[in-house]
Amino acid sequence: MTPLPKILSTATELPPFTKSTDEILEEMEQHLVGQDDRFRQKVLRIFKYSQVDRRYSILPADKVLGRLSFEQRNDLYCEGAKKLAEDVLRSALQKGSVRPEDIDFIITVSCTGFMIPSVDAYLVNRLRLRHDVVRLPVTEMGCAAGVSGIIYANDFLRARGRGLAAVIAVESPMSTFQIGDFSMANMVSAAIFGDGAACALVGFDADRLAPAIVDTSMYHFYDETELMGFRLRNSGFEMVLDPDVPVRIRDEFEKIVHPFLERNELTAADIDHLVFHPGGKKIIDMVESLFGALGKNLDETKGVLRDFGNMSSATVLYVLDRFLQKPIDRGDHGLMLSFGPGFSAQSALLRWE
Repeated sequence: MTPLPKILSTATELPPFTKSTDEILEEMEQHLVGQDDRFRQKVLRIFKYSQVDRRYSILPADKVLGRLSFEQRNDLYCEGAKKLAEDVLRSALQKGSVRPEDIDFIITVSCTGFMIPSVDAYLVNRLRLRHDVVRLPVTEMGCAAGVSGIIYANDFLRARGRGLAAVIAVESPMSTFQIGDFSMANMVSAAIFGDGAACALVGFDADRLAPAIVDTSMYHFYDETELMGFRLRNSGFEMVLDPDVPVRIRDEFEKIVHPFLERNELTAADIDHLVFHPGGKKIIDMVESLFGALGKNLDETKGVLRDFGNMSSATVLYVLDRFLQKPIDRGDHGLMLSFGPGFSAQSALLRWE
């Protein structure tokens, strides 16, 4: 049997600035001064009941809520992203007991800032990766891209039949907050998002008990390009976040999950571990309602959302990292799933072996 690529190690890294939701509520009350009282109370309730206890940021609070130009915010994003990406890659390499020069493919994922050359170019230099390492920067796929990076790593490695891929997701949604934009999309994104980076090393190791990538899938919704994303404005990234996102996911959920599992001769009942991206409270509640009858839960997903917020593409790798820290039986199946702009769902079927 041809060996399957495995997720050999994971690592996470947080930026230096952090505040609890209670602290942020005080700052948001000041930010909302002058707005309609009903609107103010609604926004504060969204923060209070977001199920996020703490968020991290590459920007100090005075800059998140400061009147910075797009150029200034993006410069801070670039500086923070390079450091986070380097730190998290070094940590994953150490945990996986592999050297930087062992990396054959480097896949970097980010959608919350612009950097040309992309962050992987800086990693090549800072870690002295091989001259012939294959680079793939993945942008503009939003929250789905953590799983997208796993899918591309799997495809590269299966095609070659050997090698090691590093998937690095680094995001700073806090850098995209729009001062003076009191749209509900901007308020909701501020309530649920935070910054962070994560890395997964994917390769071959017959002796190591680890989640093998059995199959992958992308599912693209038709005519839903306005559900989620960013519009680029002179002031930066204007959030697009349709309140119907959870409804549209629910409507398509069976078409996303069941055919994917069926082609692997599995059902939802066969999935032992749900490695789901925490898009927000409503999406978590919807997925739990579908899997709860089977005795499944999203405890790790909810824990990541509570402790860090939604870190866009990096978040599902934080959830995966928690599973890799747990004792899991050989033969158990896991399902990775995330959603993002397009609108699309990205899935990976895992089996511990």
